Amino acid sequence: MQRKEFVALMEKNIWTLDKLADRLRPNRMESTGYPRQLVSILVRLHNGGRAKLKDIARREHVSAPNLCAAFRKLERDGMVVRTTDDNDRRNTWYCVSPSGAELAVRAMDLFRSGIEAMFANLSASEEKRLTDALRTLSDVLSNMESDNA
Repeated sequence: MQRKEFVALMEKNIWTLDKLADRLRPNRMESTGYPRQLVSILVRLHNGGRAKLKDIARREHVSAPNLCAAFRKLERDGMVVRTTDDNDRRNTWYCVSPSGAELAVRAMDLFRSGIEAMFANLSASEEKRLTDALRTLSDVLSNMESDNA
């Protein structure tokens, strides 16, 4: 019975977090000049380091040709740097440029500011309860990720 409650709560919270994230997106994107998906990819690339196009496409659930077109724009704008793998020329590596890193940091700062504003009216006790719950969730998910690595 507890498993069903767990699944129901996860589902409810995922939908709620998705709705809250939707409220954050417009502010973040208006100030970057790039579509949400491109900024999201740029932020993940900045945080995770260089990656192959095919791995980014799989992670983002985007076809490699569509992603390649998006990366051409980011590369043309000086946001990413593309290199070909010396060992296998079919593989292309992407990493953020200094300008791309700047944009990624700015987008993350805007995101954090949006979260702070969204939760500004929480009482101290509500904030503590939510922080404790999120810390627990983060710990459990990190352990799951480590176990499945």
